[in-house]
Amino acid sequence: MTTPPVARKIPRRIEQLGRVREDEYAWMKDDNWQAVLRDPSLLREDIAAHLRAENAYTAAVLSGTTDLQEKLVAEMKGRMQEVESYPAVPHGPWYYYSRYDRGAQYPVYARHAADAPEREQVLLDVNARAARHEYFAVAAATHNPDHRLFAYAEDTQGSEIYRVRINDITTGAAVGAPIENCSGAFVFAPDSRHLFWIWRDDHGRPARVYRREIGSDADTLVYEEKDAGFFVGVAATRSGQWIIITSGNHDTSESWLIPAATPDAPPACVEPRHEGVMYDLHHWGTDFVVLTNADGAIDFTLKLAPQDAPARANWRELVPHEPGRYITACCTFADWLVWRERHEANCRIVMQTRQGERHVLGSGEAAYDLSLSGGYEYDTTELRYIYQSPTTPRQWFAYDMQTRARRLLKQQDVPSGHNPADYRCWRLMARAPDGQEVPITILGRHDTPRDGSAPLLLYGYGSYGHAIEPDFSTRTLSLVDRGWFHAVAHVRGGSEKGWGWFLGGRGRNKVNSFTDFIACAEHLIGQGFGAKGKIVADGRSAGGMVMGAIANMRPDLFAGIVAVVPFVDELNTMSDASLPLTPPEWPEWGNPLEDPAAYDLIESYAAYEQVRPRDYPAILAMGGLTDPRVTYWEPAKWVARLRENTLSSRPVMLRTNMEAGHRGATGRFDSLKDAALIHAFAIWAIETA
Repeated sequence: MTTPPVARKIPRRIEQLGRVREDEYAWMKDDNWQAVLRDPSLLREDIAAHLRAENAYTAAVLSGTTDLQEKLVAEMKGRMQEVESYPAVPHGPWYYYSRYDRGAQYPVYARHAADAPEREQVLLDVNARAARHEYFAVAAATHNPDHRLFAYAEDTQGSEIYRVRINDITTGAAVGAPIENCSGAFVFAPDSRHLFWIWRDDHGRPARVYRREIGSDADTLVYEEKDAGFFVGVAATRSGQWIIITSGNHDTSESWLIPAATPDAPPACVEPRHEGVMYDLHHWGTDFVVLTNADGAIDFTLKLAPQDAPARANWRELVPHEPGRYITACCTFADWLVWRERHEANCRIVMQTRQGERHVLGSGEAAYDLSLSGGYEYDTTELRYIYQSPTTPRQWFAYDMQTRARRLLKQQDVPSGHNPADYRCWRLMARAPDGQEVPITILGRHDTPRDGSAPLLLYGYGSYGHAIEPDFSTRTLSLVDRGWFHAVAHVRGGSEKGWGWFLGGRGRNKVNSFTDFIACAEHLIGQGFGAKGKIVADGRSAGGMVMGAIANMRPDLFAGIVAVVPFVDELNTMSDASLPLTPPEWPEWGNPLEDPAAYDLIESYAAYEQVRPRDYPAILAMGGLTDPRVTYWEPAKWVARLRENTLSSRPVMLRTNMEAGHRGATGRFDSLKDAALIHAFAIWAIETA
């Protein structure tokens, strides 16, 4: 099928806040969409037929890349260890870990006794569970504190509606009935007799915390969040002394405490929510360490609060606020406080004793990532962390905070071979239209010419304060080894340069994310890393919003655009309060149902609304039928309107995964097919431009 599908048009007039718009493809949204999330076979047949026709068209257009896709999958698979295991993490008399068997798509969770590493005990073989389903994902999997039970949350549709199962480790038998309709988040209480879990409502919002007494099927409501814009969470402190319930949106948070000694006690609020104030608690001795932006600490600070009176009035300074030093995470040990901080798109790990003595872990590479890798034990001096960079494979370390001795636990092996010396990483700064310096991380081979002749893939995200870390990617090497440059534009809306960098790309400032991306593309062209019309842009989810905007703003810069599960129907989605993420997203984008200024702003950049007759580049949009975050009809509607309006001969394609959601295929090898498709499209787009 080389003739593109022509979607029928059924004009729908929408009046809102005195404004009128028309949506001729609104019919693609199944009125029964909530049921479709749970059972994809319920999708209305005319919609299903259209999506199948789009898939057939995309396959036909890219049929000449079939061999290339297979070769790319083989290359990517060749860089992966068939048999893989990850460093075991100590917890009392046991070490817990996960591993992959040869040819396995999914991990095995296992443990061994501290004194008998050769005697493995399997806790969960995900492959055995996944074999029964077309789609399978595990959101969380962990043991309880007394090491008798193992629980995991499974999703069999891609709709992120999880079922929690609890098993007896010794017998393998189920303990009680499964917990249904979970968000995927749960935690064992420190007493090992209770499990706290998060219930999701019909809109996909984590809205309630329940407590289950293990062994029974009775669930007790502990906390319910009434604000439709807030999500709830639950965790146990590393000290094992408290259970913490959190509720919040992108601006504001609130925490509630339950003593671990009395898990059936009602939760007590620490500090009532104040708009714009976020705080996060970490128990430390007789205090809580509070990670917060209170009192104007835009890049966050650390404070101490007594555990018996942790309200804000009693917070005292521990680590002062420094503008431009963004504290991203915090972790407590019996005698140590550890936090991760970011400055100018790179990060470091800081350790401090109770006496205030501190030291730092960092790196001299141009761009790199240091991340805390967690652990179960509180009374220890051992810190686990991971180091990587675009040229350096992942390295897992155990670091003694007292002696400062570092032990390499594991280094990511690339079976087909990888010499970091063959590659180079650059960190450039592009000047945005308003004068801000936008970081760019670039990976290329030393011998790739910087004269504009090499093709360039430019990735961007820029939302929710999520930073795109300069990580190592074996998949990226398939392009780089073919003479490409791979670059990440760290645009505003992320937090690469601090929380202010996020605020500079959200709400009224959202357009900065798009103009930053364009500035990065132009700067890379000026530095010889690419050329106009020889760039492929790539964005996922909220990064797809950037792709939609730049397609409308500067289509001339790009040979192709990849938009995976793209948020491109912003105005209609933010005007539909029944959708899973709409009320919680209003602080991010604005509320076009009540605020005329927000309506006008969103309409001014919304990818779907701003499609006009233009010479669009080749476009590949990818969606998931059971995606509760970016619903399948967003990319489908966008593609239909683009195809109707494009003035170029370049194809506009849609590929919908009819058996998956936001995250696509979940198997470690199956997911390579999506990556290979994207790479093959990029190569095809450049070669046919």
